Amino acid sequence: MNELVFIALATLMFILMIALAVMVIRSKDLIKAAILLSGVSLIASFVFVLLRAPDVAMAEASIGSALTAIILVFAIKKTNRFEEGGEEK
Repeated sequence: MNELVFIALATLMFILMIALAVMVIRSKDLIKAAILLSGVSLIASFVFVLLRAPDVAMAEASIGSALTAIILVFAIKKTNRFEEGGEEK
């Protein structure tokens, strides 16, 4: 792969990861934040593919983006959610 193309792809991936991470921080909905967090992890797995570490990329994609997101969503669904008024939603 051409060095300039590699730098451009890596820069694009890092900017996208930072944008998704900011969206996670600003998100008010916990499920949306968990899904966005799995997107950050999925992009990190693409970065690992670019860096020629396919074993790390597969582990990050399966554990980081899939399994962690599923566990977080199930945990959020099992908890009671309260809004600012103190009433249960």
